[in-house]
Amino acid sequence: MCGIAGIIGRLSERNRRAVRSMSSALAHRGPDGEGFFESTPDHRGNGVLFAHRRLSILDLSDSASQPMTDAGGRHTITYNGEIYNYVELRNRLRAEGQTCGSSGDTEVMLRLLSRGGAKSVGDLRGMFAFALWDDARAEVLIARDPMGIKPLYICRNPDTSAEREWSVLFASEVRTILASGLLQTPRLNPTAVASFVWNGFVAGPDTIIDGIHSLPPGHAAVLDLDGNEKSRERFWHYPPANAPKDGDVASVRQALHESVEKHLASDVPLGIFLSGGIDSSAVANMAARASQSEVVTFTLAFEEQEYDEGPFAREIAKAIGTRHREVRFTEQDFLSSLDRALESIDQPTFDGLNSFYISQAVREDGIKVALVGSGGDELFGGYKSFRDLPRLQAIAQRLVWLPKEGRIAMARAIAHLADRSRDGVGTQVRWAKLPSMVAEADDLLQLYQLAYALFVPDFHRRLLNDVPDAARVASGLPSPLRRDLQDEIAGRSPLAALGILEQRLFLGERLLRDIDVASMGVSLETRLPLVDSVVTEAVTRLPDSVRYAPLGRKQLLRDVGLEGLSPALFERPKRGFQMPFDRWIRQRLGAEMDGVMRDPQVCKAAGLDAGTVDLLWSSYLKGSKGLYWSRVWAIYVLLRWCDRHAVSVQ
Repeated sequence: MCGIAGIIGRLSERNRRAVRSMSSALAHRGPDGEGFFESTPDHRGNGVLFAHRRLSILDLSDSASQPMTDAGGRHTITYNGEIYNYVELRNRLRAEGQTCGSSGDTEVMLRLLSRGGAKSVGDLRGMFAFALWDDARAEVLIARDPMGIKPLYICRNPDTSAEREWSVLFASEVRTILASGLLQTPRLNPTAVASFVWNGFVAGPDTIIDGIHSLPPGHAAVLDLDGNEKSRERFWHYPPANAPKDGDVASVRQALHESVEKHLASDVPLGIFLSGGIDSSAVANMAARASQSEVVTFTLAFEEQEYDEGPFAREIAKAIGTRHREVRFTEQDFLSSLDRALESIDQPTFDGLNSFYISQAVREDGIKVALVGSGGDELFGGYKSFRDLPRLQAIAQRLVWLPKEGRIAMARAIAHLADRSRDGVGTQVRWAKLPSMVAEADDLLQLYQLAYALFVPDFHRRLLNDVPDAARVASGLPSPLRRDLQDEIAGRSPLAALGILEQRLFLGERLLRDIDVASMGVSLETRLPLVDSVVTEAVTRLPDSVRYAPLGRKQLLRDVGLEGLSPALFERPKRGFQMPFDRWIRQRLGAEMDGVMRDPQVCKAAGLDAGTVDLLWSSYLKGSKGLYWSRVWAIYVLLRWCDRHAVSVQ
């Protein structure tokens, strides 16, 4: 696990300084080593500059340092992530007469790619983002893992003249590209602001900064020295909608246990996040069965009893047989580390701080790698969306005899009766979105986005009063992502389609990004055995009746992952890993937020209507019904991030 950065352009002193600045900005991702590579210049003086920051996990020796160049000097790689099938790939290379001097995965990856190029990327099982320089062809291959666990951001120079000093910048973080100093006047992307206010995160391929985009998951592209994209390929897809549902539980069991076992590979101490829920408990249980050494688990416990899963995690750890660490976390702990936590955020997000604090606790205990249970809800239908959205669609279909206008009017009446707020903001929960959801009941993607929206559409528009209409994305999704998602869910059952939407949006665009940035902010590698392409393929081949029934229980994951544990340990209401934000905001944290939320200039710079933000904040403080903490926290994080990085929509 590391941080990478690079420049395609002139091999000039200015660009050398820029790539070193980018490396410095990535120091938290790789405190164990720093490396640079500069290609031989072409006849114009152009080439590539690579930087790498190392967090040593596999093969701690210098032979695994990066950027790594092959023996012939033709190929050089800078790479972030872990390849979990590297042992099998090394054996394949040895059978072909290849030898590897390093015991880690980077050299295996380099040799594989140097032989097969973009066609070999699909052989990699793991989490990765990399850039591979081919000196003979004078081109760069970039790629990102199938599930989008590892980030890769790209910025193209808007100056297309022959005199330009660089054509492409790339890095593991958006802030790293800003740190290059090569962007003349960075500005906010108004479309991304609209996406953030809808989702609480910026949906890719956009980023919060205009001109910086993410490479989509499962994609590989080849760039020449002018930054032109010579080719692009999507090397991983979900099994097609019309593929036979010929999977079975035995195949899923094998894929899950194999994934957990492979994720345990490490030459440094490793731990597991254990929240007490089904997903993390399944990962911990399978890890304990596969590991040759003692398994260490960690739980963040709170003073507030309604949020504290410490007692549950304690009992589960005892049943599994792990060495368990419970870290007590108080409001004072939260406040004293809040600045550092917020500074760890690469792009604005209303989530992620819980991951930062548990990561910080684990890292302070001497652990460099941690397994995380995220991904089970998306695979096995654990969220309410799997129940509520198909039900709403079914109700709408039964009411087809009623004109659409009549159905919407009925929904408005229900929403009005449910809204007990009369403060000019109104409730922002799903009941308030009912008219819009009824109007879009035939479009599952639109319905999904409405269900997850932070604000009802009318209030979303009010907040974005200073954002041009042309920049307001439909339902929080940029057009390229919307098209991809519509294609991916077409022809699938509602449950299977929702599984893809949860994986690609809630998990892929929010949770994975937050987990990566939060954990790397404290130099901790996080691994997600349930977010694995082979596991996803095995589960997707199951019939819905096997994969999801009974809906909401994740019974298949219980049967496969919790073997040997008493079912009584998990017979309690589902509760995600949350912190008592609402209570903390209404106490000491609110005073710190107040100045930002009521600053008209900060709001204007971020493209938000200052009066509407002030009304939202005041209504929340007054205890307005149906206005949850996440709404005001999202706006605060956006405003603080924009102010901290001195960027605006102007």
